[in-house]
Amino acid sequence: MNSLFTRTARRCAAVAAVTLLMPLGAATIQPAAGAPAGQAECLPGSLPETGLQGDVPAADRDSGRTRDGFRCNMRLLGSSAGRGGGITSVTYNHCAYIGTFFPGNLLGPDTGVRVLDVADPTAPVQTATLNEPAMLAGTWESLKVNAARKLLVGAGVPALTGAGLLSVYDISDCAHPRLLNPGPGTDLALPVPITAHEGGFSPDGRTYWASGTAPGLLSAVDLTDPANPRVIWQGLAGLSMHGFGLSPDGNRMYLANNIGGMKILDVSAVQRRDPEPRVQELADMPWTDGWATQHTVPVSYRGVPYVFAVDEAGSGGVKLIDVSDDRRPRLAQSIKLAINLPENQDSMIASASGGSLFAYDAHYCAADRPTDPTALACSWTSSGIRVFDVRDPGAVREIAYFNPPARTGENAELWNSPHALASIIGPPLLAAPTVAQAMLQGQFDPQQALSSRTGTLTFGDLSTDWCFSPPEWRGNQLWTTCADNGFLALELAPTVYTPPAGQASTTGS
Repeated sequence: MNSLFTRTARRCAAVAAVTLLMPLGAATIQPAAGAPAGQAECLPGSLPETGLQGDVPAADRDSGRTRDGFRCNMRLLGSSAGRGGGITSVTYNHCAYIGTFFPGNLLGPDTGVRVLDVADPTAPVQTATLNEPAMLAGTWESLKVNAARKLLVGAGVPALTGAGLLSVYDISDCAHPRLLNPGPGTDLALPVPITAHEGGFSPDGRTYWASGTAPGLLSAVDLTDPANPRVIWQGLAGLSMHGFGLSPDGNRMYLANNIGGMKILDVSAVQRRDPEPRVQELADMPWTDGWATQHTVPVSYRGVPYVFAVDEAGSGGVKLIDVSDDRRPRLAQSIKLAINLPENQDSMIASASGGSLFAYDAHYCAADRPTDPTALACSWTSSGIRVFDVRDPGAVREIAYFNPPARTGENAELWNSPHALASIIGPPLLAAPTVAQAMLQGQFDPQQALSSRTGTLTFGDLSTDWCFSPPEWRGNQLWTTCADNGFLALELAPTVYTPPAGQASTTGS
């Protein structure tokens, strides 16, 4: 009788969870595209995943197995957890700058952006904390570096969208950043008229572009004089926009659309510093295979320009788009893990329930060089850090992954982790569109969605980490942060990756 009752209760929980998710995605009915990337062959010494590619099964979460993490052809060299890694962080030279998540970061002991000296990757050392208003307000996905001008910039984003706060630092001595703008953007009486959620630089470092999500306001901030950041163009690019990448000459912006898709903008007038610049929309490429499109990474293969476009939600994975015709971008390839496929969304519900809003989605990627890239490294939320061989864009395969140890039960200690804060929510709500698609296509088996975790609507756990930051290339190493584990210095096995000539880690902006 107890067994029957338990099975019935779980079936009801599965129906409840899917019923909760379906209204959020029922309008999205286009079949999801793509097949999983070829699976990595793990070398001896690995601690491989036990389920589908990218999945963290309920059994591993419940047994505590995830506290050991999972790794394949990649190892941890060193780390600096702090109180969590915020959303995205950034690196330059031998240093890392750890993003802040408001308001948890204010609980300290380090209230602002932590500066780490990673000259010895096995033992990162904190050298400073940046406590200007923008750094205290939460940097979300705005913290970026321009290597050409040795500048670090971050905007204040306390809740999805922020306004007015912008700090600019000289990082010539990367371990000890020096504030350049004590006036506009830092002085609370002198706000810069921008909204921000995400931001990034033009390649020459003269322009910092700030992008808001609500509304989708795009602002070009002139940094010719870093002490006096000023807005030289501003426009509403869409209802809700996200991150972007810029062409090598700074004349084209590939702007991510939060609804799902990408716009191509001609920003050459801003780049030239025309007296009254105009920004023209050249193309609008929407899609329903994934949404909350996060950012784009411009690259080229044999002289043909492409962008990698990353979907933060809806199991869209990473799309490779041919942008050789500005007005007619074309989907060339889609990169996904097996757990992202429509036929596996029932398994996703079984394992990700109780893990909060995000499940197994890509977030931020870095190519190992902009011209003929050989590898793409991506943060993939609960699937950890994933690395793909992209030398042949028609035959992408995974070569390594590192999913850091779960910090289950440590929620109260991780004040700077968005994962710890969001763990009061149980179901993976951002997976709703793909669940709805799978159901409407008849590819969702409610029985397969049943597990001990199904139907957990509140007070989820930290049985995985959330990895959001771009893994940035340093030879055979990747430097990144995850929400719970903070800064991580990782090393790829030399037998699966050889740094190419001209390696230059690029995230697009």
